[in-house]
Amino acid sequence: MFAFRRTMAAMAPQASSALKQAGKVVCIGRNYADHIAELNNMKPKQPFFFLKPPSSIVLPGEGACLRPKGIVMHYEVELALVMGKLVRDLKPDDTQGALAAIQSYAIAIDMTARNAQDEAKRKGLPWDIAKGFDTFLPMSRVIPKAAIADPQDVELFLQVNGETRQQGSTNLMIYRIPRILSDISKVMALHPGDIVLTGTPAGVGPVQPGDVMRAGVRVGGREIEEGKIDIPVEESPSSYTFHET
Repeated sequence: MFAFRRTMAAMAPQASSALKQAGKVVCIGRNYADHIAELNNMKPKQPFFFLKPPSSIVLPGEGACLRPKGIVMHYEVELALVMGKLVRDLKPDDTQGALAAIQSYAIAIDMTARNAQDEAKRKGLPWDIAKGFDTFLPMSRVIPKAAIADPQDVELFLQVNGETRQQGSTNLMIYRIPRILSDISKVMALHPGDIVLTGTPAGVGPVQPGDVMRAGVRVGGREIEEGKIDIPVEESPSSYTFHET
């Protein structure tokens, strides 16, 4: 038994580092009604999504989340699905097929350059800069699939400097996981290793250098150890400075 536990512990970092080998990270936008309201956005008539580069992933122990100069940086905690099978043109009511295609889970913080995103919305520009900076996707270790029996019934939370800012259940999603995977896979195939972020509950807000973010997930009131994120915020050393386009 002890040998088995040591083996599993050794495998965990390897599984987590594999997250950075994802071919793509697909993010569902506006999937919680309270979050839509807090940003004065319109409720989408169907799921919509955007991409973050895998290069934005920062794993536990790899360093800080870096705020670029001139950027108003917001946190958004999300449940991440790590795909284990090829998914193409999935039917929206195929719950069994959707869940079978998920290999594991993780917790992610979808960092957003809010002022850059607001400008992009006003001018009809893409969101790539607002979402794609290095370190703009802190992620937890891989959560074994067996640890989450029902991904539509877990509690996400995020704290800043020990104060809870976000806390909400995945059962509040407007579009549930089979519909999400269906809509994505009708446009682009999902391959093993791809990551899907499922949306964020209400409570998003800014963080500054010196802040510490802590995020995680609870199942039945118990926090899952593999889902913990503890990451400081620091000023980016990059020469980038935000200027309106």
